[in-house]
Amino acid sequence: MMRIKILLPAALLCSLFITCDNLAQTPRDHKTAIKKMVLPVLPAADQVPLYLDYLKGKNIGMLINQTSVIGPKKVPVVDSLLKLGVTVKKIFGPEHGIRGNAANGATINDSTDPVTGLPAISLYGKHFKPTPEDLKGINLMIFDVQDVGTRFYTYISTLHYVMQACAENNIELVILDRPNPNGYFVDGPVLDTAFRSFVGMHTIPVVHGMTIAEYAQMINGEGWLKNKVQCKLKIFKVANYTHDKPYILPVNPSPNLNSAQSILLYPHICFFEGTNISLGRGTQQPFQLLGSPLLKDKYPFSFKPVSIPGMSDNPPLKDQVCYGISLKDYNTDTLRQQKKLNLAWLISFHKAYPDKEHFFIAYFNKLAGTDVLKKQIIAGKSEAEIRESWEPALSNFKAIRSKYLLYK
Repeated sequence: MMRIKILLPAALLCSLFITCDNLAQTPRDHKTAIKKMVLPVLPAADQVPLYLDYLKGKNIGMLINQTSVIGPKKVPVVDSLLKLGVTVKKIFGPEHGIRGNAANGATINDSTDPVTGLPAISLYGKHFKPTPEDLKGINLMIFDVQDVGTRFYTYISTLHYVMQACAENNIELVILDRPNPNGYFVDGPVLDTAFRSFVGMHTIPVVHGMTIAEYAQMINGEGWLKNKVQCKLKIFKVANYTHDKPYILPVNPSPNLNSAQSILLYPHICFFEGTNISLGRGTQQPFQLLGSPLLKDKYPFSFKPVSIPGMSDNPPLKDQVCYGISLKDYNTDTLRQQKKLNLAWLISFHKAYPDKEHFFIAYFNKLAGTDVLKKQIIAGKSEAEIRESWEPALSNFKAIRSKYLLYK
């Protein structure tokens, strides 16, 4: 039997498994087998040979958190690089902190990382943007955090400020890209700049369908940085990834996105943060439960939010029995098939809520990025009517987005 030598990129060798049956096939059958193989998604950080030489000899700062890991053993990227002789000077953390154990919205102070001994600079405390002093002695920054693909998830806002600081201080930014678990669709109202905030900085829809690296290219390309400065980017891509490919995160991206179910429901459920409906914070199923004490006569299912330190210290409707629905067993394949935001839950809970004057709170318009959605729901508009109002801005965004895509 003829022996065949197959040459593959180093990034794939660590993830490609060939069975004995494959190896025993004829050359012709072997080519067919290779075409049928489904290669696993490999985040850029896992492809160490691709970027290691690029980092050596430089003084590095790293924007990281608990998701910044390598391989099945989930080795922190910073630990791996230090062992490989890379000079890391400082580490920076976004919302929830470098170790990802701070509750949403909790102020985080600068500290010394207990594991590495490195200075740990918080970008969710006294400032969002690294200062020149923070960046002193650094000539290369790395951004490696796992995003979930929505406008109101604050890691892309941190990305903006890191890019701004790097551009102003002539520091190159390396992005170790990771998949977007909600990258399979683009939907929602495009932000009205009158409602710009840290949970919505750019004129994008609620769900943008981009990875961090793609989004960074858009920030540069659309001139969104102050004074339209450009951040020098070096991107290392995810291997074997397309936007339609399902991806289960190896590490929770934040304390309340603690399962694949909550991550996939998050774009649809987060609107309830701007209402007096509990979305399960203070339970072990956050972003999977919806309810209120006022809905006892409407729904038989109940749950009670309680304080869970480091996850939900003081959740909405704490210690009150809430009545509503559980989406723990909801088939999220339905969401993948429909490729659009589910507004039915928001509309139905508004209809059922007896005190409609107090259903919404002020935060809702920031999450929605507009005051129109709230008005439409109050007016009883249908889901179809609401969606129609998102055009042509949504289609215009999709056209702009296409310029920056790195994957199919």
